[in-house]
Amino acid sequence: MFGYVNVYKPELKMKDFYKYKAYYCGLCKTLKDKYGRFGQMTLSYDMTFLILLLTSLYESETTRLQNRCLVHPVKKHDTLVNEITDYVADMNIALTYHHLMDDWADEKNLAGLAGAGLLKKQYERINDKFPRQCKGMEESLRKLQEYEVNKETNIDLVSRCFGELMAELFVYKEDRWEQSLRTIGFYLGKYIYLLDAYDDIEKDLKKNNYNPLIFSMDKETFEDDCRNMLTMMMAQCTKEYEMLPCLLDIDILHNILYDGVWTKFDEIQKERNIRKEQKHDS
Repeated sequence: MFGYVNVYKPELKMKDFYKYKAYYCGLCKTLKDKYGRFGQMTLSYDMTFLILLLTSLYESETTRLQNRCLVHPVKKHDTLVNEITDYVADMNIALTYHHLMDDWADEKNLAGLAGAGLLKKQYERINDKFPRQCKGMEESLRKLQEYEVNKETNIDLVSRCFGELMAELFVYKEDRWEQSLRTIGFYLGKYIYLLDAYDDIEKDLKKNNYNPLIFSMDKETFEDDCRNMLTMMMAQCTKEYEMLPCLLDIDILHNILYDGVWTKFDEIQKERNIRKEQKHDS
């Protein structure tokens, strides 16, 4: 369900793009150092955004390192790490653990069971350190699973579950910024869930899988309806973001929130239009 919150490179200055990549590589390095190669495989662009947002808000002291890795074995590249990177790495592993457990529960996926087994001890340690976030994660996913089993038709209720999950993760500290961060995470989480459902709609229709968009689907207005829903989610998200005193890396944050989040939607829509044209021509 991840990979939708990214930068839009054509509208980003090169210095900002390289800085964004340094944060991304910092998360990658931290996942590897703390959780090994398997932890490194859970890397996501969505969580890199959370590092940028919290680092900008709290102005965390950040260390620039030079490293080599499997992807860049010859030339050293910049990595940016701080206390937020550690926090987000832990949240990333916790999310992955629950995702793998869901794969096993929903589809009896043995790979999911094996992966969850590898992360079980690490998740228990994260739960001890961040009980609020892990409890919120567990409750939200349990509620989401109930909705999916019962084929809930109210898309607002279903997407709210993932919104509440992300809201809990975005609250790094229970301080004066808690409510704003919770709101940003909530609407961004709903956006991610809805976009994931939009991405999967054709596959789910063919396989008769549950997808909340199916129940409100009007072939004539489907694309516009989906864009409108997603626009409303991001409007609420960015409205709250603008209330925060973020000063660091604001060009990157603006790029992601106003342009980058739409990259995947536009890509999916373009591919579908091409398929429709090819089908029509044939």
